Amino acid sequence: MARSTGEVVPRTFGDASAVRPTGPGRFVGELDSEWTIGGKPNGGYLLAILGRAATWDATHDHVVAASAHYLSPPSPGAVVVEVEVLRTGRSASQSRVRMRQDGEACVEALVTSSHLDATGEPRWSRWLPDEAPPPMEQAVRLSPTLPDGRAVAILTQVDLRLEPETAGFTRGRPRGRAELRGWLALPDDERFDATSLLYAVDALPPATFDVEFSGWVPTLELTAYVRALPAPGPVRIVQRAQLVDAGRVDEVCLVWDRTGRLVAQATQLAGIRFT
Repeated sequence: MARSTGEVVPRTFGDASAVRPTGPGRFVGELDSEWTIGGKPNGGYLLAILGRAATWDATHDHVVAASAHYLSPPSPGAVVVEVEVLRTGRSASQSRVRMRQDGEACVEALVTSSHLDATGEPRWSRWLPDEAPPPMEQAVRLSPTLPDGRAVAILTQVDLRLEPETAGFTRGRPRGRAELRGWLALPDDERFDATSLLYAVDALPPATFDVEFSGWVPTLELTAYVRALPAPGPVRIVQRAQLVDAGRVDEVCLVWDRTGRLVAQATQLAGIRFT
């Protein structure tokens, strides 16, 4: 959203990803033009909208797993979301969710929902964050423009920062490790929840930017797990690419809250084309 003067006005994630029921298993939403990269909505943002519809009136209120396939990139504007409940169980429910725009299927996902206990503690964990990561205040806030001049409007909405040693690609000096580390805060310091974590796992730039800057890197498939409800505040994200081959790249993403608890993780397969 923008004022008539051209000033960009941040919207809360809840507003930008809102859906409204119009009938049994059917919702409408509005894809915000400011939550885009190169004019197209971010894939995690789209998945969050599907997750919000899937848990609208479900027995279980938190998405804990989602696997989305991206069929056709939608444009900012109206969309229809269809939810088909596949199973409702005591501890978890499954549904199939589809986003359409102008009658064309854009994204389809299988979603598992359950209930996350905000007071719970992990019984065992291996993937702890690095000792004493640099605070968010020392990280480099990303510009809403890519090195090739493409607009990243979503960066006028969120506060996304990279740890200085991983931000070399912004100065034309990638390290060659295909790993980005950073912090993410939502507009107006909105608290992350199970739905907005589905966006967080796809919020960082492609990790391959740390090897070589490329053109569009469209997500083909994204699988996300929400492990816990995070503490208030920004989340820390580490994203790594593992293999670039045959015009595709796979990435792994881990998200921790400010207390160091792992709250979400994801893997994705994306297309890649180097300039």
